[in-house]
Amino acid sequence: MAMPADPETDAVRLREAMVDTLARDGGLVEPAWRTALEAVPRHRFVPGFYLPADERDGLGLTVWEPVTAEIDYGRWLAAAYSDTTLITQFDGMEPDWKAPVVLRGGAPTSSSTLPSLVVRMWADAEVAEGHTVLEIGTGTGYSTALACERLDSGDITSIEIDPRRLESAADALYSCGYTPTLAVADGLYGYWPEARFDRIVAACSFRAVPPALLAQTRPGGKILLTLSGWLYGYARVLLTVAKDGTAEGALLPGTVSFMAARTHAAPSFGNPAHWAAGLPDKPRPARHRPERLMAATDEAFHLRFLAQCAVPGAQLTTVGEVVHLIDVVSGSAATLTPGDGVWDVREGGPVRLWQRVEGVLDAFDTAGRPRPETFTLHVWGGGQFLRHPNLHGLALPTVS
Repeated sequence: MAMPADPETDAVRLREAMVDTLARDGGLVEPAWRTALEAVPRHRFVPGFYLPADERDGLGLTVWEPVTAEIDYGRWLAAAYSDTTLITQFDGMEPDWKAPVVLRGGAPTSSSTLPSLVVRMWADAEVAEGHTVLEIGTGTGYSTALACERLDSGDITSIEIDPRRLESAADALYSCGYTPTLAVADGLYGYWPEARFDRIVAACSFRAVPPALLAQTRPGGKILLTLSGWLYGYARVLLTVAKDGTAEGALLPGTVSFMAARTHAAPSFGNPAHWAAGLPDKPRPARHRPERLMAATDEAFHLRFLAQCAVPGAQLTTVGEVVHLIDVVSGSAATLTPGDGVWDVREGGPVRLWQRVEGVLDAFDTAGRPRPETFTLHVWGGGQFLRHPNLHGLALPTVS
């Protein structure tokens, strides 16, 4: 499709339509954030991205189609102003957007988060005029631009671990007139040169709250981040930092997930059959079925996080009908195999993985299946614990 002489004209119309849709659906309530969305040209931050094809390939892998203005102008601009996450990188490899190719499978490692979630993050962090802000995970720079538009470029610091991603984001930000402090840095360590901050907001997930973030937040300041782990359980938390350097805050409702910080990504565990081969031959009946963690429900999303706190080194994979739990840290493993109305469990190694998960599920049921927002995360020098008043002293440690 031939490109028009000035794509900015079409962008204005589509941007207005996107903002109207967000406001109508109830996801956009603050006028100041609406103004920011109306002002920031998202298309400049996503010159190329991938969208999934309608069908998978013969191996069941997702087929990712590159989208640029040169390939299909209409599709590119419409997607840029849809409330959709746009994948911009797989497996840490920067695409050649002058000659992009179709991809099959792969792990997304960078994206432009859907606009409604970006605004929700900034709003949930209670960002206001006069705050100094650290954003972890610049990505395309779109969320950074919204923060600069809402506050002031001089109050925004944004860090990104991938120098190529940051270079692209910087070009887009500067071309739009935004001049935040940008740096290539690992979010696990924050950014000491600009500390202390009133707000820290992470656009990636961590296995635990990095201690450096607490140290770089002013007393009374807030940290919004997503906790995740190798079971792909997620929980968002808004922490308030105290004068003594400790922090606490309630989990937030919803099923939001973010890509893991690269230093916290799950390690490869090898062949599940090798792990299963060393397990005892005699199984026991499972008290809880694995579907409780694997179902596509809000409760299963929450339960994966709680179970993950009990077995932080475990990963889950399914081969055929057999569910494998593998812990590369302790050398433990478990398998769950469906039988006649029951699942059979075999466990081996120093940690009885499924037994620990069952303990969490028992406590969860006894407490009345409490929702995420009824849990509180406490962070101090001695550890990080998730607590609930009805769990009778059950403390679920996150990883240190």
